Amino acid sequence: MLDPSVFKAYDVRGVYPTELDEEGAYAIGRAYVEHFEPRRIAVGRDMRVSSPSMSAALIEGAVDGGADVLDLGMVGTEMVYFAVGGLELDGGVCVTASHNPKQYTGMKIVRRGALPVGGESGLLDVRDRGLKPFGPPAKRGEAHPKDIWPEFVEKVLSFVDVSAIKPLRVVIDAANGMAGAMLPPILERLPIDAVSCYFEPDGTFPNHEPNPLLPENREFIERKTVEEKADLGVAYDGDADRCFFVDDTGEFVPGDFVTALLAESILEKEGGGKVIYDVRASRAVPETIERAGGEALMNRVGHAYIKHRMRKDDAVFGGEVSAHYYFRDFSQADSGVVPFLLLIELISKRSRKLSELLAPYRERFFLTGEINTPVADVALKLQEIKERYSDGRVTHLDGISVDYDDWHFNVRPSNTEPLLRLNLEALSEDLMEQKRDELLDLIRS
Repeated sequence: MLDPSVFKAYDVRGVYPTELDEEGAYAIGRAYVEHFEPRRIAVGRDMRVSSPSMSAALIEGAVDGGADVLDLGMVGTEMVYFAVGGLELDGGVCVTASHNPKQYTGMKIVRRGALPVGGESGLLDVRDRGLKPFGPPAKRGEAHPKDIWPEFVEKVLSFVDVSAIKPLRVVIDAANGMAGAMLPPILERLPIDAVSCYFEPDGTFPNHEPNPLLPENREFIERKTVEEKADLGVAYDGDADRCFFVDDTGEFVPGDFVTALLAESILEKEGGGKVIYDVRASRAVPETIERAGGEALMNRVGHAYIKHRMRKDDAVFGGEVSAHYYFRDFSQADSGVVPFLLLIELISKRSRKLSELLAPYRERFFLTGEINTPVADVALKLQEIKERYSDGRVTHLDGISVDYDDWHFNVRPSNTEPLLRLNLEALSEDLMEQKRDELLDLIRS
């Protein structure tokens, strides 16, 4: 089964086995190799129940297409990116449905340099080829197991000075996802006191879904961090390429504030450089980047766009509100482990609580977070918003952004459904609530 609808803007994702099964995985593996003609690729998989058989079928398709495959086994998505970049392979695939519920399967696909294959960079060609019949293999490649773990652990630890890290108490919620497999060999090298929760990889997700962007999935880490009197809490999504933070008071830290803190840390190490941030972000981000001696570059939302811009402008770091954090020295790819290491190093070096480091942001910047609203006519509604707020500074980098001196917002359409996504920030809580309600009334009218 290969339902064409599983090919999304940035990856492949669908319900197993009704939308995507092993036959579909074979077709994607073979079509990927026939379209991009890689000689050597890496394939990894997450801990979902369907992932071993899906990965085996994908590898078989890639081998029948003529590629040699390094089978990484069960790894986090960023370990596939690391293998492709570090071993100078021609591409790679991670069989994962990221943060989606247990019934999903999917794939994140990259080409040489760990550059993503998305809707605008070859994924639709892979779809079209995969939906046609295949003849007998002309020349088969070979598949071999590859242990990437030792090099990966050394690589991520190279981002910090381990001797500067203090014995912080850290609660970690792996959500029965890949962080539970990835973090132990790293934690054993650190002096921290880790309270490890739900570290057993289990694709049925017996405790909660591996999506910390949903408040109900954060309740556990917020409560546990306070109960354990921890210095901070860290929650991971299913394939562990995104990590989310909770401060010492149990309060969730928005991704833009994390971007600001990480940018400060990296710019200090690098002595300056360019940093990419997305259009939704708090003004705290460009302000912090510039204060730290960096150059702040705003960009469209989405990992394909950020990674391309990282290369084009040789940026040292990039951060998205959605908790994707990108590093020049990690093949310009996103990592969930490196931000965790950088933040515990930053707290250690500053000798201040995370809540204290965040206080200057929380006192000045009031965010709505992302609010999604289904609309009947996306284009018409965007035009209404543009006309209503034409007295502000209007830009069209990604949807509509409007800036005023004391507040600003971005409204952009979803790639996959008839939704508008609102992100708004103001310099007072009252103004934020007033403008949020005003915009939502307009969007929902």
